Amino acid sequence: MAEDTRIYNAADDMIDRNIREGRTDKVAVIDDTGSYTYAELAQRMNRAANMLCTLGIERETRVAQIMLDTVDFPALFWGAIKAGIIPVALNTLLTSEQYRGILNDCRAPVLVVSAALLPVVEPVLSDLDYLEHVIVSGGDAGSHKAFDELCATASDSFDAVDTCVDEVAFWLYSSGSTGMPKGVMHRQSSPMFTARTYGRDVLEIREDDVAFSAAKLFFAYGLGNGMSFPFSVGATAILMAERPTPASVMQRLSKHNPTIYFGVPTLYGAMLADDACTPENGSNRLRRCVSAGEALPEDIARRWRERFGLEILDGIGSTELLHIFLSNQEGKVKHNTTGLAVPGYKMRIVDEDGAAVPQGEIGELVVDGGSAGDGYWNQREKSRRSFAGRWTWTGDKYYQDEDGYFHYCGRSDDMFKVSGIWVSPFEVEAALMTHDTVQEAAVVPQADDEELLKPKAYVVFNSGVNYDDALYEELKGHVKEQVGPWKYPRWIEPLDDLPKTATGKIQRFVLAAKSDNS
Repeated sequence: MAEDTRIYNAADDMIDRNIREGRTDKVAVIDDTGSYTYAELAQRMNRAANMLCTLGIERETRVAQIMLDTVDFPALFWGAIKAGIIPVALNTLLTSEQYRGILNDCRAPVLVVSAALLPVVEPVLSDLDYLEHVIVSGGDAGSHKAFDELCATASDSFDAVDTCVDEVAFWLYSSGSTGMPKGVMHRQSSPMFTARTYGRDVLEIREDDVAFSAAKLFFAYGLGNGMSFPFSVGATAILMAERPTPASVMQRLSKHNPTIYFGVPTLYGAMLADDACTPENGSNRLRRCVSAGEALPEDIARRWRERFGLEILDGIGSTELLHIFLSNQEGKVKHNTTGLAVPGYKMRIVDEDGAAVPQGEIGELVVDGGSAGDGYWNQREKSRRSFAGRWTWTGDKYYQDEDGYFHYCGRSDDMFKVSGIWVSPFEVEAALMTHDTVQEAAVVPQADDEELLKPKAYVVFNSGVNYDDALYEELKGHVKEQVGPWKYPRWIEPLDDLPKTATGKIQRFVLAAKSDNS
């Protein structure tokens, strides 16, 4: 995209440009059913664009997609963008009631849903005020329209609409870890901005790479990993429809030999706990491993490097900023930090009034970057709070050390004070996870008998561990030694699993409510 042009269509740049540059026969996508070249993906994209236009869907109208990660996802997503129609990619793990709220909120007249997910949506279809067409992908459509059949009768040629570089291209709904998801509106230029900053300047992604993201396409991290980054350089993306588990991830690593793997801390930890997850059973071409979604504990990073010989590049991104804006980088990894600013982004750490805090002090991270969304749909006050001019308020608490590295302390609404001193839940959790009995941990505040807040830990122990008073004393001393005598958990409650969002983030507010009632 030329810097001085106002006419720009992201689908043309991401897909059609690869055709013009001679990658017609290069494999663009590998999903669970087969592989598709850039020419075949472009044809599917064009058929989807024509299909939407045939249904009478006009420019700037929304089309909702609740779709598993198959070739149909990028075909519809980029096909809509090519036609100037706005795809709204929705989380595939929501409840019927959540879909009712979101689909009425976005007012999409078209819903494209994977057949496997139709039973969750079906009960609320009659309650959707704006819905006119339900289209089913990848299976029995029942009484609805079939995506394959509609696209089969559509032309595979389509001229990209002359959209504006600043025009809204697509929506993503925030994960909703503390409430109802909010629709973030993103511009045509945003996917390529993230691809040129994080994809090119941090990952150094290139045409011969094969990218595999365990994180799904429906949210910002997965969308960049599995589409924007590989398509921006003519690389190949591996898509997996099923839920990511150590077994399903290793099966793809072994079968397709990706060079770049994107995961989340929970999954990295689960893979390390599985004896079958070894370099010999995985990809022999892996050169980059990336983590986001939650801060990566040093213990997981260290053990991964010891087993696989690769550093995990831990970073942080958000739905509001589309992808990672702060990251560790190859050759510059510093454990227990989120690294340095991604080229193209500026960072500040500020107090509640927006004034910069001194180095080493905790404040909220605000970010200036070209991938920031245009705001939340129909959420004016929340938009004004999060998108303040050039700066996006992340809601994440950080401090910066003398080397310029950023240290994550937790979400603004997760932090609490003990004896007048801020406590970061992540810091205590990371300390607990360095103990060889602990697989996962989450820390929340709980009031003691004097109504003073103290840390309480919910812990998932490794298989075969029996929690008792002796182990509690051992863990208490371990945390005191690691992070400070006032930060140890006054209570530890074992759990089989921690509550998480579909993107792998711990829902501490659920645990906090549980503690309040205990």
